[in-house]
Amino acid sequence: MPIEKHDLLHELPEHKEAIHELKMNNAHFAKLFEEYHETDKEVHRIEENIETPSDDYTHEQKIKRLALKDALLKMIQEHSQP
Repeated sequence: MPIEKHDLLHELPEHKEAIHELKMNNAHFAKLFEEYHETDKEVHRIEENIETPSDDYTHEQKIKRLALKDALLKMIQEHSQP
């Protein structure tokens, strides 16, 4: 069974333009965006059994990924409001 993708553009295609604008013009967003993608890549490697850390570490990384996604989505929504 294929592993589900969690990259932001795949998860939030309707916000593609806002994500691009924020990455270009907001250093904090760009930093969180990069951290999210690095965390997502690590979780993906774990799910593919390329890396095999402890269950606790895996759980922590998934929680971190979700918290980053929530923070990024909040910034996207604030940016998109009139």
